[in-house]
Amino acid sequence: MIRSTGQSLLDYVPEGETREGYAGTYATQANFALMRAALDETSKELGRYVRLTNYASGLCMPEIAVLAGLERLDMMLNDSMYGILFRDINPVRTFIDQRFSRQIHARAGIIINTGEDNYLTTADAVEAAHTVTVSQLLNEYFAKEAGLEDWQLGLGHAFEIDPEVPDSFRLELAHAMLARALFPDAPLKWMPPTKHMTGDIFRGYLLNGFFNLAGALTGQGIVLVGMMTEAVATPWLSDRDLALENVRYVFKAAGKLHQDFHAASDGFIATRARHVLAESVALLERIADDTLLEAIAQGTFGLMKRPADSGRGRDGVFLKAPGYVNPANAFLEKGASR
Repeated sequence: MIRSTGQSLLDYVPEGETREGYAGTYATQANFALMRAALDETSKELGRYVRLTNYASGLCMPEIAVLAGLERLDMMLNDSMYGILFRDINPVRTFIDQRFSRQIHARAGIIINTGEDNYLTTADAVEAAHTVTVSQLLNEYFAKEAGLEDWQLGLGHAFEIDPEVPDSFRLELAHAMLARALFPDAPLKWMPPTKHMTGDIFRGYLLNGFFNLAGALTGQGIVLVGMMTEAVATPWLSDRDLALENVRYVFKAAGKLHQDFHAASDGFIATRARHVLAESVALLERIADDTLLEAIAQGTFGLMKRPADSGRGRDGVFLKAPGYVNPANAFLEKGASR
């Protein structure tokens, strides 16, 4: 469920049922309860469980994470750096909040979705491929440090290479296969093309078909549905129905094709994957020397420069006093809330 534009910048969570929103619905506990109840009814009608997803990001990551756990949400968008890069929230504040929110998600059994796909809307998907891999590795580290398990790690990546680039599909496969190889037990979140959708709905439908095929070939676990009307207008229900037909056909026809598909070890795809991995290792070594906060300040991720001493929410960051105790942290770290 898309959240109302701008809610990530509020330093409080609105209350009650809402009838308004901008490009989405406000995330409130009452709205979460309404959505879950409605989907429970739909689940009974369909004979299968329908998951509910929302956003734990912005200035109220831990608060919304708590509400999600209380109201039985299943997935939450929760990235360690998205708020820093794309909402100009203070880096230190964001890293503190993402840890506490992920501790809550771990105990609530919620799957997180990370936002590496967003980097490729501001940076080139080929040149910046290694930054996506590095961010996935960082997100995995922070998630496991907070208590999340592999099955809860919807690490993000996207099908965002310019289709005019020669061998673009082979490059997409290389990047997707690298992610699958690095995180074999994580579901992975596979995002459809947006940046290079031109408004030509026939071309867009074909491009989304290739995106779905790449997902089937590489065993992606969380596949978002690409809209052929991307860059034209907010999709109609009929557009969504056609997009779902695309997904259903490709995944039904492909079956478990990922079990049979293996790139040649000396071929283009495997060579590209090794190249991206080598660049990722080099970047991680630089981050180890210079610190992650400095790398963010230099614009390493998504070409967005965010200094550690600036950004929204900085006035809410304090040094811990001697003897500081947070009972919630102690319980969460022990797994006492399970």
